[in-house]
Amino acid sequence: MNKISEIPVSIGIPTYNRAAGFFRQALESALAQNYEPLEIIVSDNCSTDDTTSLVQSYNDPRIRYFRHEKNIDANDNFNFCLQKATGAYFLLLHDDDLIDPTFVRECMNAAEGKTDIGIIRTGTRLIDGKGNVVAENLNSVAGLSLRDFFKAWLTGKTALYFCSTMFNTQGLKAIGGFKTPSNLFQDVVAEFCLTAAWGHADVRAALASYRRHDANRGDGVKVMAWCYDCLYLLQLMEALAHEDKKEIRDLGQKFLSRKCYRKAVNIPGPTERWITYWRIYRCFDHAVKPSWAIKKDEFARFKNKIKEALGR
Repeated sequence: MNKISEIPVSIGIPTYNRAAGFFRQALESALAQNYEPLEIIVSDNCSTDDTTSLVQSYNDPRIRYFRHEKNIDANDNFNFCLQKATGAYFLLLHDDDLIDPTFVRECMNAAEGKTDIGIIRTGTRLIDGKGNVVAENLNSVAGLSLRDFFKAWLTGKTALYFCSTMFNTQGLKAIGGFKTPSNLFQDVVAEFCLTAAWGHADVRAALASYRRHDANRGDGVKVMAWCYDCLYLLQLMEALAHEDKKEIRDLGQKFLSRKCYRKAVNIPGPTERWITYWRIYRCFDHAVKPSWAIKKDEFARFKNKIKEALGR
């Protein structure tokens, strides 16, 4: 056995009531890995469907199955997977995402036998509910400094997702696992913290698939919660960057405010939507005008509606 294939890897799959949905595909993509030693931790968040019998039907010694007696917060379930992990590197695979059969091996090849790298990343495909590829993002940050890694993300040159990131298990546990004020950008915060401390290794090819569909966890979360996590993330990036803080802040305000505007577009009530636009605008120091996200036929009425809603 060569040095690379001696490194143990853990894949955590938190799941809830998706036995008849995407969970089977996610689990089978983990089981299809052409790498060992590998453990697959399935953390069932007190599902009321056939999740238990589905997992047991595989009868695979690599699977470690845990079922919570009571439903817990989704992020707590993520961290439960982490705490149970014994591998040197840890992948959190959501129960609707996929990884290619070569994902783990290619990541370990990139690590070159080292167990002290902060994160290892591949590129990512975006797929829809039927598995059709919507877009593909290659991982183009190999060899970049932390500052340039930040800039690449903030200018859309690389994309960050749970499914395409392997974390240093001990390092991730040391920083307290996945956590942010709203637990929405917890993966990105962990990626940046571990990269700052131990660096990153990279695979350019897209070897993981992030599924976009109506049931994605973030879709129903209030937009302002995203704003708070964005501001928390931006402060962290400024602190870690050491230099060029102003450039990071300027890029970050524009990039992150636009993410929040995109979420506000889906608010059905026009008054609530306009007020949310205004709050985003103020949160990010007026970096990007709300008109960036507002439909043309709404823009002429925007300022007056805001003044009326705020009683001014």
